[in-house]
Amino acid sequence: MRRVFWLREDRAVANGYGGEVHGSHQWGLPGASCPTCGVTWSGAGHYFPSVDLTRLSEHRAFEKARPEPFPEFARLRELVHPLVPSNAELPPGTGFGPLTGTGFGKLPSFAWIIDVLLIQQEAWTALQSEDLQGLQACPTALRFRQKTPPALLEFQIPPRGRLHPDCVPLDVPPPCPTCGRHAFKRPDDPFLDATALPTDLDLFRVGNFATMVIGTERFMDAVQRLKLDGITFRELPAR
Repeated sequence: MRRVFWLREDRAVANGYGGEVHGSHQWGLPGASCPTCGVTWSGAGHYFPSVDLTRLSEHRAFEKARPEPFPEFARLRELVHPLVPSNAELPPGTGFGPLTGTGFGKLPSFAWIIDVLLIQQEAWTALQSEDLQGLQACPTALRFRQKTPPALLEFQIPPRGRLHPDCVPLDVPPPCPTCGRHAFKRPDDPFLDATALPTDLDLFRVGNFATMVIGTERFMDAVQRLKLDGITFRELPAR
């Protein structure tokens, strides 16, 4: 079984550089008001920076974050489906297109906007020379104050695999059959379902908790060998 690691921001390193970056994706699905579970919600962790919604005549309908009744959310989701991988889940709040926003100062090799993983162009070029599977990075539209701004790319990281069923408390209801919402708190010591680990990716998100970014041992080894900074690695068990 491959060893896998939970990737998070190395805040000590990031604070040492002193830079910051803030932004959001150019387009997104609205939140949804579900008639079945009665919850209005929007999720995180599902991002497709490579997808250009200007191909849709209604692309302006995806520019403003807002809640919509579920039928309208479902209609907009269907418009996007042909533009994304056929197996992609598109929950409320899914983001599309490049990151837009601002930044300043120096940044480490990897930078984060909450759960969005960014990489500097020079580091990405180095990482591409490694034998890693399924990595994809997309240009951003971030604006920096300095004259020589960093060139940042955003990883497009597919949600694959899942937390083990034992991570979900017994009193948590199953996913809503209409909107798919499955509300549970991530345990302090999460572990993955070994039967669902992808074998064709070295970087992925957890399918049922997509704010968690996971890298394989091969990814960690490459990052450490290249002396790239900005990430911490915590090994996660799988069973």
